[in-house]
Amino acid sequence: MAIWVCLGDEHVRSVSRSVSAVESRARRVFRVGLTGGIASGKSTAAKYFAALGVPIIDTDQVAREVVEPGQPPLEQLVERFGRTILTPDGHLDRPKLREIVFSDPRARADLEALTHPAIGSAVEAWSAAAGGPYQILVVPLLVEKGITSQVDRVLVVDCDEELQIRRLQARDGSTVEQARAILNAQTSRAARLKAAHDVIQNEGDLSAVRDQVSALHTRYMELAGRSSSGT
Repeated sequence: MAIWVCLGDEHVRSVSRSVSAVESRARRVFRVGLTGGIASGKSTAAKYFAALGVPIIDTDQVAREVVEPGQPPLEQLVERFGRTILTPDGHLDRPKLREIVFSDPRARADLEALTHPAIGSAVEAWSAAAGGPYQILVVPLLVEKGITSQVDRVLVVDCDEELQIRRLQARDGSTVEQARAILNAQTSRAARLKAAHDVIQNEGDLSAVRDQVSALHTRYMELAGRSSSGT
């Protein structure tokens, strides 16, 4: 059974701190950090791993869950940023909050400080519950935030940048200019590939992606077995 967990990109550094603390206390399950540029196909690759029974810890979903109505982090965010960050039904208005913190480093730091303890704890709780020989930790900004050391293996989903732009246009209705701006705000394709131990090429052939995932699954099962035995 696959277990999914998620967290906005802005919280990745916060999770890494909590993960580091836990790692210093106990050996954790073998983890593969799955990353890639926007619209590269990370979710597609993760779903294929999940179909093989691999636990998926999706850092974006974690962030959503810890700020659900009634959760302490949401109350703290409202105290800091005001009730304008809430939707009429009391949920977090994520676009509104992003608008506030996007160009304000202090606000972004406050956001991370208010949410990272709960996020880090949630990631570790889900990870402990998920078990498995190995886990896939989906972290979009794994390379950008310099936290590749928090996983045992870095897996990059890669595709041509022009294909990313076309996917963004189709998925989000972005203009070419908007799509290029999004890509330019991320780390370069070359930097991601340099950090990768493994790469999945996703040029649109889903059967090819599935085959690559299957081969990597065999490899990760082997590596996880070696890790657990200490060899």
